[in-house]
Amino acid sequence: MRSSKNVTALLEQGYGSFLNLLYPRRCPLCHRILKDSHALICPECAGDLRPIQGARCYKCGKPVSEEEEYCRDCKAAPGAFDQGRGIFLYDDRMKYSIMKYKYFGCREYSRFYGRALYLYGRDQLALWKPDVIVPVPLHWRKLRKRGFNQAELLAEELAKSAGIPVDVSLLKKSRATRSQKKLDAAGRKKNLKKAFQVVGNPSGMRILLIDDVYTTGSTMDVLAHALLEKGASHVFFLTVCIGSNR
Repeated sequence: MRSSKNVTALLEQGYGSFLNLLYPRRCPLCHRILKDSHALICPECAGDLRPIQGARCYKCGKPVSEEEEYCRDCKAAPGAFDQGRGIFLYDDRMKYSIMKYKYFGCREYSRFYGRALYLYGRDQLALWKPDVIVPVPLHWRKLRKRGFNQAELLAEELAKSAGIPVDVSLLKKSRATRSQKKLDAAGRKKNLKKAFQVVGNPSGMRILLIDDVYTTGSTMDVLAHALLEKGASHVFFLTVCIGSNR
């Protein structure tokens, strides 16, 4: 006679297979149905992955020319964070992928993104030695409308590989803000003023912030300021995508 654990495992496996028939998993880059339901990405896209390589801004990690140490944004106004990295350039392919993830409910994409954060960011993690992973919070209205915090899912997936705890209670977005997409750097900082609160105790901690996209750095700068003011010793960030050196 099968044990109750074996029966439960079989039922869960069957339920998972049933769900996959109803809602087949798709490749996060080309969005075609994955033939292997356990794969994170299709073989074609896996062979065409383009993580950022070569010279990067020492501060934020944007791609720069070989003779440059810092990108234009960091030269003009370096963020309060210690250092950061984005894995992929925020090009048209990745913009569409992130859009599907955030606005069309493709939550399963977080498994691929989180694994990419670890595989292509683990050297930085070893250097930074963060004590805790903190996702960029959403305002409760946006969270209710979207149904999930994309940064929180990324943080949880990264934590599975990195073995670093996630703290979702350290930061709170207490004020709703306009979309950052069409604002310039100055407008973004003004938009985010007093939007976030540190509600936990970061004293003495090395904190790794997680988000899906880094463009001008306004969000990371505001959060790093707030955390450092409350006693955090260091603030770093990892994002799936990062903008170009405009």
